[in-house]
Amino acid sequence: MKYGRETLAVCQRILIELLRRRRSLIFWCIFPVSVLLINGVILAENAKLSMAQAFEKAAPSTLVGAALFFSCLGGSVATVVAEREQQTLKRLFISPLSGTSYFLGIFLAHSCIGVGQALLVYTIAAFWNAQFQGSIVLGILIIFLSIISYVGVGFILGTQFARRTEDVNALVAAFGVPLLILGGAFLPTSLFSKTLLELAKFNPIYHMNEALIGVSADGSGLGEIASHFWFLCVFAILMVAGGWLSYQRMLSVERRL
Repeated sequence: MKYGRETLAVCQRILIELLRRRRSLIFWCIFPVSVLLINGVILAENAKLSMAQAFEKAAPSTLVGAALFFSCLGGSVATVVAEREQQTLKRLFISPLSGTSYFLGIFLAHSCIGVGQALLVYTIAAFWNAQFQGSIVLGILIIFLSIISYVGVGFILGTQFARRTEDVNALVAAFGVPLLILGGAFLPTSLFSKTLLELAKFNPIYHMNEALIGVSADGSGLGEIASHFWFLCVFAILMVAGGWLSYQRMLSVERRL
């Protein structure tokens, strides 16, 4: 009960701060919508698809590559770094708030942001009559696994490699943009060579993208996307564990400073 109240309090604080920074909130809405519109128009024209079919295929890639990546991964990195710079962690040591609740609160806050962006992307896609073709439950599970993976990676990068706010953009760009391209977030994987496809199989974004496209646009079931789904399950567990360990290591370092 104690952990639940503390987790919700941390989550609420982060979300309230985001709402106060309305400019950032607006940009986080504009970015995925603009990418969705561009991808949808390109697919409709070049692949000779109807607008509904084009947006059905564009929505999963946009959600994984534009929305969740920058809000859940980039956002969690920025949050951790900002909290260190603002000495929030120092105040944590003299408060009754537990480190576990703090970790879970940040995790929950960015999960809420990711869910909001997922609703936004699919609402815009539905405006062009795009439909979710497969199991909605399976699609939601894939989205949550993607959010968990991104936030876990964000904790690892934010606690181990970023020291100042200025480091965030360079860190996200250096680690993330090549993985987004190789994951098929901006270019269809059908254009990849055999060598690139073999490399992409080690890229979690590739599995997020292929799993969500399979369920959302193609109506695939769990059996048809099993390799992507189970890769995401294992990766999400590893990233949560890695993020937690990195967070604990950061706390021990901060206590000595």
